[in-house]
Amino acid sequence: QLGCLKSSLMVVQAVAQQVAQDKFVFDLPDYENINHVVVFMLGTIPFPEGMGGSVYFCYPDQSGMAVWQLLGFVTNEKPSAIFKISGLKSGKGSQHPFGAMNIPQTPSVAQIGISVELLENLAQQTPVASAAVSSVDSFTQFTQKMLDSFYNFASSFAVTQAQMTPNPSEAFIPANVVLKWYENFQRRLAQNPFFWKT
Repeated sequence: QLGCLKSSLMVVQAVAQQVAQDKFVFDLPDYENINHVVVFMLGTIPFPEGMGGSVYFCYPDQSGMAVWQLLGFVTNEKPSAIFKISGLKSGKGSQHPFGAMNIPQTPSVAQIGISVELLENLAQQTPVASAAVSSVDSFTQFTQKMLDSFYNFASSFAVTQAQMTPNPSEAFIPANVVLKWYENFQRRLAQNPFFWKT
């Protein structure tokens, strides 16, 4: 047995619809107002040896078609997991094992799908949230390297006031101004990698 807790509403969905021998679906009414779901195993009935459950989020797109996205998995060793779904509602679908099944879709109802699969298959899957986190990490690393490169390049031209020769056609920027910008940018990037979009 598996349960699904809608954390924003604190409602437990313990009754799943079995859509195949190894696949189950929980309905999530009013899913637009749900930020996180918690999926956990109920009771003492474990997965069969060497098996676990991949967890999918499904919601109807604007045309009413089902969009499935992999969230992660639960196993006997990891019997519960929390998934953020609020940012996924406008994302793209991913490969899923529910494609051939006729699961009813209602505009205001999403679903959490559980597919019982081999543990080795679960380990090879990439949840959409992990892909997004990986993308954010790569962007942050690139930006950090770019900042370091810019600061090092600009600093290599630093001269003291005694070394400067007057040149009315050139503007000089104090090194401490560049350093202050560099530190501010790093701080804002650490707080929110996408601050530059606002």
